[in-house]
Amino acid sequence: MNALARTDYAAWSLSEAVVSELMRHGLYVFDEAVSPRGCAELLAEIRRDRRFDASLFLTEDEFAEAPEARGGRGLLDGFDGKLEFIERAPQLVEALWSLLGPDYRILGREVICLLPEAAIPQWVRRRLFASGEGDLAPYFRPERRDIVYCAAGDLRQDPYQDVWPAEVLTLDVNLHAVGDAEGLRLLEGSHRMGPLETSACLQRTAPGAWRCRNGMKREMRLDEYVFAGEAGSAALRHGWTLWGDAAAQQERITLRYRFRRGAVRAAGIDVVNAHLA
Repeated sequence: MNALARTDYAAWSLSEAVVSELMRHGLYVFDEAVSPRGCAELLAEIRRDRRFDASLFLTEDEFAEAPEARGGRGLLDGFDGKLEFIERAPQLVEALWSLLGPDYRILGREVICLLPEAAIPQWVRRRLFASGEGDLAPYFRPERRDIVYCAAGDLRQDPYQDVWPAEVLTLDVNLHAVGDAEGLRLLEGSHRMGPLETSACLQRTAPGAWRCRNGMKREMRLDEYVFAGEAGSAALRHGWTLWGDAAAQQERITLRYRFRRGAVRAAGIDVVNAHLA
């Protein structure tokens, strides 16, 4: 889908700061929050008919009889026209114009909920531990699969199909105030390593510090950045930036968008990618 009518912002200048920050750090955190009121209204709609606790899950007996989990209709599918406070926010549009060109496109949008460990039934935790996988989707009641739930997970890159990750940006917007304990973990500069075959290339060297080795090509020491903040706080990250979630004490509800460049011949993302390893 087209992100917006390009003529609305035709007179804007491109932001060198956005390009520079993404080039150096693989992420850009906005100084100005995105419509706290709009975030509060969307959050109220999400919370209206659900609790973020064990009631989201099937029982163990129900799971044994349940069909394989399938993706359902996303909660945001019925929100067209109600998300302009995000999709037309001037600071976000300017940054995306700068990086992806005026005809950038939305690849997808979804509500993400990081669940605290206490909200996940013990039997589900046992199964996740035994399988070594972190996919919670099969364990939820079908009517609750309209948003994406996650638990603490290792640092990783986003998987993509049919699109070059180096030309994709992910936007996360916190819909409520988020503290450091629940904040998204990002490795600054990790995008410069390019695509990584496995998270086994990562080694923690100290609290908040990591060493990353990409095969025989390169080794980098990387610092961890925690994306937290007030309602409406927003951050963009490169398609190869490593990210993950620590164990949370309370839920974190985030709006996540993925954008790709349009057909423009030259854009700021080209400058960013020219400095990759």
